[in-house]
Amino acid sequence: MNAHTLGLLFLGGVGLAVVVWVLHKLGRALASVAEALAAAAVVFLALWWLLRALGWVVKEIVTHPRTSVTVVAVAAWCYYVGWVSLASVGLCVTAVLALWRYFHLVSYDQWAGKALRSWWQRWTVYAPKLPGWLHACGLSVKDDTIPVDVTVSLVGRKKITRSSENRSVRIPRVRGVRSGPSWDEVRVELVPGQKPEDFDEAARALATARKVARCQVREVAPNVVSIDFQRRDLLAVPVAVPALGDSVDVRHAWAGRTEYGQDWHLPLYGSGSHTLTAGASGAGKNSVMWCPLTSIAPAIRDGLVRVSGIDPKGMELAYGRGIFHRYAVTAKDALALLDDLVAAMDARKTEFAGRVRTVPVSTENPLELLEFDEIGALTRYVDRKTRDQIVERVALLTTQGRALGFTVRGYVQEPTKETVPVRELFPRRICLRVTAKSHVGMVLGDQAYERGAWANRIDESAAGVGYVWGEGLREPLRVRAGWVPDQMVKALEAFVTAERVSGVAA
Repeated sequence: MNAHTLGLLFLGGVGLAVVVWVLHKLGRALASVAEALAAAAVVFLALWWLLRALGWVVKEIVTHPRTSVTVVAVAAWCYYVGWVSLASVGLCVTAVLALWRYFHLVSYDQWAGKALRSWWQRWTVYAPKLPGWLHACGLSVKDDTIPVDVTVSLVGRKKITRSSENRSVRIPRVRGVRSGPSWDEVRVELVPGQKPEDFDEAARALATARKVARCQVREVAPNVVSIDFQRRDLLAVPVAVPALGDSVDVRHAWAGRTEYGQDWHLPLYGSGSHTLTAGASGAGKNSVMWCPLTSIAPAIRDGLVRVSGIDPKGMELAYGRGIFHRYAVTAKDALALLDDLVAAMDARKTEFAGRVRTVPVSTENPLELLEFDEIGALTRYVDRKTRDQIVERVALLTTQGRALGFTVRGYVQEPTKETVPVRELFPRRICLRVTAKSHVGMVLGDQAYERGAWANRIDESAAGVGYVWGEGLREPLRVRAGWVPDQMVKALEAFVTAERVSGVAA
C-alpha cells in the first residue's frame, strides 16, 4: 500500500466522518422538529376535542336546558352533600307530588304533571324508539352512492360491477315533546327531501307502531311537523250538558267537549255559523242539534234568537215543538217556511243596506236560526220542481244570510253531492260516524281522512263523536257533542215557553 492509497483512505475516512457527523446533527434537528410537531399535534388535537366537548355541552344546555341543569344539580349535590340526602329529598318530593295529584289532579297536571310527563315520554319512549318507527314507516331518507365500473375485454364482452358504498340513513330529529292528559305532541324536524304530506300518509302506520288508537300529523313550521299520538280517549263517555243558565253568547254556543279535554263551542252567529252535520242513523246528529239550543236558552226565551225547524220525519223536532217559531214537516210547508225566511232577509237587506256591515242581534231583529233536519229528504227525494225551489232558498240563506242574522244548520245521513247540492255553501261541517270512508271526504273535504279524520271507524256506541273541519280549523278536530236527554228537551221547552205565556198573560 503506497502513500497515494493511504491518502485516499484518509480523505475518505475524514469525508465519511463529516457525513456521519452532519447526518447526526441533521437527525437530531429533525427529531427535535418531529417532537415539536408531535407535541403541537397533541396540543391541537386536545384543544380540538376540548372545544368539541365544550360545544356539545353548550348545545345540550341550550337544546335541553331542564335536563342539563337537573344533571348538573344532581351531580353537584352528590359530590358536595352526598347521595343519602339526595335520596331522602327525592322521596319527600315524590310523596308531595303523589298527594298533590291525588287531591287536586287538575292543578297538579297544569303545574307539574305535564312537564314531568313530557320529560319522561321524551327520554323513555320517543327519543329511543321514534327513529325506529319512522324508519320502519318509510319516513327516512337514504343516501346511496353506487359507482358503476365497466371493463371491456379483448373479445368485446363488457363486465359490469356494482358496489354500494357510502350508504347512510337520515332520520327526522325529535325537537320536543309535549304530553297532555290524552295526547302526546312530538315535534320532529324534517330532513331535506321530505314533506309534511309524507307523514300524513303514514299516520295510521305510526299509530300502529305506537300501539295507540289514533295519530294525527300537523305542520307547525316549514320544516317541522307535530306527530300527535292519542294515549287515551277522553271522549269515551257521554258529555253531560250543563243546566240551563242565564248568560249566553251566540257566537260561542257550548256544544260539548274536544278531544283535548276543552269545551267545544259552535258559532251560531257571524263567521262560520252555517253548519252541515253528516252522520249515519244513530250517530248523534240530534245531540249536535239540541246541545247548542240548550246553551242559548235565555236568548231564545228573551226573543234574541228565533228558531225555525224543518222536520221531514215529524218526530225529532216535534218533541220540542214549543221552541220553534216556525215549523214544517211536508215539502210544501218547508218551502213556505223558507220563503218566509227569504222575505224577512230581503226586508232586513232593504232596511240596513248602506248603514251597517253586520246586522246587530236585538229583539227587533233577532237571530233567525233554521234547524233543517234530514235535509236530504227534501233536496233529493221529492218532485224536481219543489226540490229545485228548496235548494234555491237554502242557497240564498247560506250565501246572503250571515251578515243579516240568518243561520242555517242542516243534518243529513247521505252526504253525496246529489243529496246535498249546496253542501259547499256550509263553511263549517261536522262529520259524525259514517258508513264509508269516501263520506269523510265528501263532508270535510279532500285529505281530511289522511289528516286523521277517521269518522268511518267511530264505534256505534260513541253517539255524538265526530270530527269538525272548517273556518278557523287547520286540522280535523275530534269532538263529542253534549248528550241532551228527553227531559232536558222538555225542560228547555218549558223554559222558553214560560216567558212567552207570562208575557201574553200580562
